[in-house]
Amino acid sequence: MTDIVAMQSAEPVIFGVVKVVWKDGFAGVVDLRPLLSKGEMFEFLRANPARFGDLKLEEHGYKIFWVDDEGDEIDFGSDSLRQRAERQANLLHLAS
Repeated sequence: MTDIVAMQSAEPVIFGVVKVVWKDGFAGVVDLRPLLSKGEMFEFLRANPARFGDLKLEEHGYKIFWVDDEGDEIDFGSDSLRQRAERQANLLHLAS
């Protein structure tokens, strides 16, 4: 098992897409739109896409999150975001 690398920064690019830099220097763009397009928990973002810009990085860098209308944190962990960023970067490389 590998150690989870914390994120240094995370910022929205467009609705559903986040640019992340990890503390080991790896940077990637993560497209979350397929996940955000379904499921009740993301309805608050779909109903008001501007709220995607309210993304927050947890103080230790292990998750990003939004706070929904009920005050619950809707989050994505550093490890899963890293896996998505690496997979999406590989797909882009194969397609070019």
